[in-house]
Amino acid sequence: MSDNLNKLSGQGVSIWLDDISRERLRTGNLEQLIREKNVVGVTSNPTIFASALSKGDAYDQQMHDLAIRGVDIGEAVRAITTYDIRWAADVLRPVYDGTAGVDGRVSLEVDPRLARDCEKTVAEARALWWMVDRPNLFIKIPATMEGIPAITQALAEGISVNVTLIFSLERYRAVMDAWLAGLEAAKAKGLNLATIESVASFFVSRVDTEIDKRLDQLGKPELKGKAGVANARLAYAAFEEVMNSERWQALRAAGARPQRPLWASTGVKNPDYSPTLYVDQLVAPGTVNTMPEKTIDAAAAQADVTGDTVRPFYQDAWNVMAALKEAGVDYDDVVRVLEEEGVQKFEASWGELLESVSKNLVP
Repeated sequence: MSDNLNKLSGQGVSIWLDDISRERLRTGNLEQLIREKNVVGVTSNPTIFASALSKGDAYDQQMHDLAIRGVDIGEAVRAITTYDIRWAADVLRPVYDGTAGVDGRVSLEVDPRLARDCEKTVAEARALWWMVDRPNLFIKIPATMEGIPAITQALAEGISVNVTLIFSLERYRAVMDAWLAGLEAAKAKGLNLATIESVASFFVSRVDTEIDKRLDQLGKPELKGKAGVANARLAYAAFEEVMNSERWQALRAAGARPQRPLWASTGVKNPDYSPTLYVDQLVAPGTVNTMPEKTIDAAAAQADVTGDTVRPFYQDAWNVMAALKEAGVDYDDVVRVLEEEGVQKFEASWGELLESVSKNLVP
């Protein structure tokens, strides 16, 4: 194992792979990453599945069988994706057992076309939870305004949730409120709170991509590459506020566990930045960093892990956000655009996934 990755894990950062494919599973690659790269979880999204289906022949036999059975496209996609997620959950089950259910998790996203429909999102979450039928599953629900009540409802029913597509601090606070409400409802029903896990996926590199573009237009290049980390650090400050609240303390006493902040979109988009920027600068206890394999490899080779790089820098983060505002960056507009684009990108990837299955769903 890499000393750098060991140091990262030692600081309380859980390393999750932001990728899945049947090829990884059948070749034992995921097991290798668990053994050699400290990987303790897996996340997926429609883009990842669309990419997986476009390569190789790993899905051919299942699609052939589904075609013979006359399964429609939507159900075929569910059958294909849940198969991979179930397999990955089984591979990660020893990690799940060894960490008392904290890690060893695999995430599966609801159909992104439902992101603006609370009732359908909850129905889809129930269906996927039932189909995968593994305790170490996370159902990914986007943090749209319509997704917020869906998060509460899913958690209230005992479904573990990975809240995705969080960009703004205000929305993150709403997500944590929805999480607390869900646990409170689950407690009222007599459910075992220790079995209901959640993470909140706060996106990082996309914030820099959007703000850097605006800084170039404003003639303020000296502020580029700072917003994503600052935004995430302030999210962790908000998380700490909730962890110190009486509301959380009451739930913790009843057996609940924290909704860990998860740093998502940590692959660097700008080649001028260090490939480990969103690893080195976001080290904090009780967090998850979900990385593409390329970023994991870079972290293994060159991550600079020297300790907590979040909590000592709250004031620096506020200073960055103040400087961005003074430069003319409209934060509220940035996060609005990012959420809309995020939903649209996943919808487009879902369309690609449906098209790929449709083309290959032949007897």
